Amino acid sequence: MGQIKVTKCPIEGLYIIEPAVHGDSRGYFTETYNQRDMAEAGLNMVFVQDNQSMSVKGVLRGLHFQKEYPQGKLVRVIKGRVFDVAVDLRKGSATYGKWYGIELTEENKKQFYISEGFAHGFLVLSETAEFCYKVTDFYHPGDEGGLAWNDPEIGIEWPELEGVYNGTASADGYTLLDGTPLILSEKDQKWDGIKNTFSF
Repeated sequence: MGQIKVTKCPIEGLYIIEPAVHGDSRGYFTETYNQRDMAEAGLNMVFVQDNQSMSVKGVLRGLHFQKEYPQGKLVRVIKGRVFDVAVDLRKGSATYGKWYGIELTEENKKQFYISEGFAHGFLVLSETAEFCYKVTDFYHPGDEGGLAWNDPEIGIEWPELEGVYNGTASADGYTLLDGTPLILSEKDQKWDGIKNTFSF
């Protein structure tokens, strides 16, 4: 391998990407993506679009997936700290409905590659977070689906978050440990659980 280390996660199709960071008193330099290193690790995806978002502390975005045009996503944080999660939605997968999470920060510079067929979401743990991601298909309006971020069937253990599940995806009653209220979009508070969303 060259400048980028690729590690398989316990769920097939998920990878942790760790770029080499070269620093001195002036600052640092790092390759955030190297196609040859990815190919050596067996990853031959082609990215067609780069996206960036900013969110404040307590924001939870997700869990989102694409219905007809699934995207592979290479995600990273360039400012702040988030807990990033993927949930396996692949029909027939041995790990269907299982989740994996990783903390992404501007300090650790880790990236998370999420193959097609997963739902994705993240929780912002710092005052603000800037989130960048490369995707393998273009955005298609109307193609987004979602799952309740707190579905007990999935059982995601969101760090630094406390509250009591009331049977819905509502943010009501949830806060971070420092009292910061959980913030979700109106849409993300209306998603249903995995059993009611999929009936394979």
